Amino acid sequence: MDWGLAISSSSKAYSVTTGANLWRSKHVTNNIHYPSSCITKASQHKKKTQIEYNVLRFQRPSLGHGYNFSGGGGSTYQECNRKYAVKAVYDQPKDFELEASNPKNILDSAKKFLAAFYYFSYPYTMIGITLCAFCSSALAVEKLSDISLPFFIGVLQAVIPQLFIEIYLSGVNQLYDLEIDKINKPHLPMASGQFSFKTGVIMSAAFLALSFGFTWLTGSWPLIWNLVVIASSWTAYSIDVPFMRWKRYPLVAAMCMIATWGLALPISFFHHMQTFVLQRPIGFPRSLGFLVAFMTFYSMGIALSKDIPDVEGDKEHGINSFSVLLGQKRIFWICVSLFEMAFGVGLLGGVTSPHFWTKIITGLGNVILGSILWYQAKSFDLTDKASTGSFYMYIWKLLYAALLLMAFVR
Repeated sequence: MDWGLAISSSSKAYSVTTGANLWRSKHVTNNIHYPSSCITKASQHKKKTQIEYNVLRFQRPSLGHGYNFSGGGGSTYQECNRKYAVKAVYDQPKDFELEASNPKNILDSAKKFLAAFYYFSYPYTMIGITLCAFCSSALAVEKLSDISLPFFIGVLQAVIPQLFIEIYLSGVNQLYDLEIDKINKPHLPMASGQFSFKTGVIMSAAFLALSFGFTWLTGSWPLIWNLVVIASSWTAYSIDVPFMRWKRYPLVAAMCMIATWGLALPISFFHHMQTFVLQRPIGFPRSLGFLVAFMTFYSMGIALSKDIPDVEGDKEHGINSFSVLLGQKRIFWICVSLFEMAFGVGLLGGVTSPHFWTKIITGLGNVILGSILWYQAKSFDLTDKASTGSFYMYIWKLLYAALLLMAFVR
């Protein structure tokens, strides 16, 4: 165990270190007088005790700098009229000095990073994309033997790059909405300072490259075109350059949401499974038509409702969303109506199916979801930001259930 003694001066300061092999010059040690009390205390420790005197700003080649230790008549420690503060410092073992290498600290840092990344990536949209890919792919299944290993591999081929591009898009949105998010969404890692601006740029660029690289290796043209359309449109939605920043124009912003969730995702996922995985001719069955209609109404509702909690920050930064222009209450009930229309499409897709179990599962399921939404809509307080935020997350949960029901439409 090592012990150190730090001696600091109130005026000029220097450093002298003594140890087994550090001082071999007699003319130096002969002119330094140590208080006997310090030596006595140090000698009481275990064997191989090292006494270390640290006085700041010492330059070893010139021991006379600051104080004259080697010249004749030079000042000694006891002759100096200055006051010294002696402080005993315990030298920790090396494994404690490097706290970053401690497994516990590494684990804590990893947990904090993953928690921040969770909010950085907008996980609720990633769950929706995964279920949309499964639902759209399931519509291409014509017989039970189609549900095989290639089917699940095909679903992963569709989901993984789409999740990567979603992380890229959420990163770009947070980079350009940094000041707005400090008001509307201060919990996000960019707005709260958990991730630096540079970290956000690097992560966004990395996931963009991963998305296109993975899809290109897959070789599925429906997925390639899907990424091109979604990445370009949502980048234009967020970035603040001439003719871009589409989120400032409420109609264009709503069209981005509808084009993505109502058209690009279900159609590209379906045709990836239909043409690339199952090797069947391109087509547009009635089941896909009902899914597209359902997602069109539902995505319109999402596009309008996502701005309801963000009115304060949008007003301050000149974002004229529909919630800013028409008011939160009016937009809220328009959104509820759009969601109910979507559930009505799901009900129609179920009851018009020739299959009994589709009628029961999809038809009755959408009735239940529509009833739940109408009942819960009355309990949300539009004057409370937390309540409107919980409404937005609630409609995503209803979408998850609806997508599972739509997978049975035939």
